Amino acid sequence: MRRLPEAINRCRHVVMGQSPQGFRAVLGADILGWESVKAPARRRRWYHDGKNTLAVLIASSSDIDDLIPTLVAFQIEWNKLHRSLQDIDLADDDARQAAGATPDDWRRLREAWGDGFNANLAAIKRDECRITLRLIGGSHLGFARNASRWWLPIAAAMDELGAREAPIYFVSSNAHSLVNVLTGVARRIETEIVDWIGRTDNDLDTERQKLEAGHSRASRQNWLYYGARQLFDSSPQRDRLRKWRAELETANGVRHIPAVGTGVDSAAQVFMLSKLDASAIDPRVGAVDETRLRQSDACIVNVDYPLGQAAYHILRQVAEQAAWVAGVYVLGKAATLNADVGDVMIPNAVYNEHSGNTYWLDNCFTAADVQSNLVYGSALDNQRAVTVRGTFLQNRDYLDFYYQGRYTVVEMEAGPYLDACYEIGQPDRYPVNESVNMAKVNFDLGIVHYASDTPYTQARTLGARGLSYRGMDSTYASAIAVARRILQREEALVAQRSK
Repeated sequence: MRRLPEAINRCRHVVMGQSPQGFRAVLGADILGWESVKAPARRRRWYHDGKNTLAVLIASSSDIDDLIPTLVAFQIEWNKLHRSLQDIDLADDDARQAAGATPDDWRRLREAWGDGFNANLAAIKRDECRITLRLIGGSHLGFARNASRWWLPIAAAMDELGAREAPIYFVSSNAHSLVNVLTGVARRIETEIVDWIGRTDNDLDTERQKLEAGHSRASRQNWLYYGARQLFDSSPQRDRLRKWRAELETANGVRHIPAVGTGVDSAAQVFMLSKLDASAIDPRVGAVDETRLRQSDACIVNVDYPLGQAAYHILRQVAEQAAWVAGVYVLGKAATLNADVGDVMIPNAVYNEHSGNTYWLDNCFTAADVQSNLVYGSALDNQRAVTVRGTFLQNRDYLDFYYQGRYTVVEMEAGPYLDACYEIGQPDRYPVNESVNMAKVNFDLGIVHYASDTPYTQARTLGARGLSYRGMDSTYASAIAVARRILQREEALVAQRSK
């Protein structure tokens, strides 16, 4: 339910396409004029015609691999419930027992459906579910075209910053961590954050009191980042604060580029290193030489991590357009087979189910780069990761197969990114079904995963438990390692040029 928009409960036709132009050419439908709807647990562009049809924009073949099992499972579960509810009253506990659901299962379903819970149960009892699927286009060229359109506003932002010919440090992470670490916005409004949380969130305020009393080893910086999000989202002063934040970030050479008009639903950020305020950078990054930072001509392009094969198309597009790729850093969620939720895993081998390649890399990060800022988890390096086609239909035999091969990380982006990395440094397209040595690439390369799922246990996921304040621990420990690596590397390059 969390991977699909709420409108799926009323829709029985799903049409997948690569672009609004394709829908218009084949169906004569302007889907951008339909109602835009979202799924809570998937960044994907959906449009509802107000009747019984959903249109969805896809960014790569991974979207198809993800969508079809999800829709099939939705239909199976709907029809199982339909049969179970035929001869019983829809009173809450009667329906739960008929469905064979535990109280916790039923609570989670109620939370997913919200106010529509009773109406959805009645609809399930009344009718079976039979969803039809249609695909409009699905070509490699179409996905590459989407990535090209996605890049255009990023290129415009770089032109505005005078960074069009700048060396690029490419980062795939999320939309909040690097900007918090590099601009210090939250620390500038600490008093307002503390005041707002003290009046609105007792649990989070209690965490602050523990920090100040020395009863918690957690980071006050992380507390401020988490509290700032609530202040910017919910306080009566949010419009004023958002305007102030935007002006501050603009002055510090930061540009936010939303994802609009393409199937690639990944926002981006551009950071001009020479315009950052060195004194405002998160102190956990370490000392920053402001003089050398001002002499840097490089920039960071941070992309809100995409799904699966979209990563290949995005990085390839960035690399084609960049004057020089100085580094590629991948920070994302993954399932772990040997650790716990919130731990950090750093691989030196990645098997990609898409291309069949096994990549051996000299990962620029080690556990020591992360562990000092990781309070609630552990950092494990020398791991092996497998990039899978999708995570929805994995079973124990599937996971055991990889675990017996000493693969401990299950994720969806590292393999496609490494396929693109191969093409950055080699004269031909990435190979298939080969072992590839990536230890001597001509740019910095690092991959860090933080554990969001433990698939050997039921419902032990960030999605099931919610990404709480403590859940930020591994994200920011990893983001700080990435920021430190980029800044230290750039300082060294500036010093070398000045000799």
